[in-house]
Amino acid sequence: MVKIETEHGSHQFPMRQPIITLTTDFGLDDHYVATMKGVILGLCPQATIVDITHGIAPFEISEGAFTLMEAWSAFPKKTIHVAVVDPGVGSSRRPILVEAGGHYFVGPDNGLLAMVYGPMLERNESVRVRCLEKPQYFRPSVSRTFHGRDIFAPVAAHLALGVTPAKFGSRIEDYLKLQSFWPTRTSKRLWTGQVLKIDRFGNLISNFSETQFDGIKTRPFELSIGTEKIHRLALNYAEVPFGEPVAIIGSSGFVEISVNQGHAAKQLGCGVGAPIELSLW
Repeated sequence: MVKIETEHGSHQFPMRQPIITLTTDFGLDDHYVATMKGVILGLCPQATIVDITHGIAPFEISEGAFTLMEAWSAFPKKTIHVAVVDPGVGSSRRPILVEAGGHYFVGPDNGLLAMVYGPMLERNESVRVRCLEKPQYFRPSVSRTFHGRDIFAPVAAHLALGVTPAKFGSRIEDYLKLQSFWPTRTSKRLWTGQVLKIDRFGNLISNFSETQFDGIKTRPFELSIGTEKIHRLALNYAEVPFGEPVAIIGSSGFVEISVNQGHAAKQLGCGVGAPIELSLW
């Protein structure tokens, strides 16, 4: 164990360096990411900070939620995940701390963390959510526009120092439990979903999961996106000619619309949030 003295008392934590991940829509052209890291390291210099990404499209909560959902479980237990895609910063939306899956998640209560805890709630697994309401764990002056620096970063650092979750605020049950991330059934054979993310290769990652829509592998189907209608599910990109749109189940376990050695998003003219219809016969 290592003992660290801070203005809030002494804290002990294991010899393993605490890990803090960052997921934001801040990009890398400005000072925002570096400032958050500076705040964390100023309080907890032993922390290992890992950037999941800062390339989330501005204000795209669903893209941030999907990205965090895909990444968090690859990290060791007790990792602290800070996520900031926060178009409502400074409003009445609450800052929260979530304990789920043996990890900690710090961010705004706007649905950004819902794709982490949503599946756990469906499986009746333990999820504890607290409202961050103890200003002694924030920076002395809290901006109305940069809670990543002034609330989320210092809270993550104090967690890394061993402050227990209960000290940050009271448990809440009315946190946001968004259902809009998942497809909705609109008729007997038709579901409507959306594009959650466009990856670096231009693949359109949908919210149709392999587990929920396993029938796409064995039954006739039609995926409609933009003006394109797709009827083929490929096992890999090389199965189809160059430039041909095709459905594929990606490494995330979600159906993707891809173009072999092409950019599906540009070719189909679709972006994050674009509607997708799936018909299964």
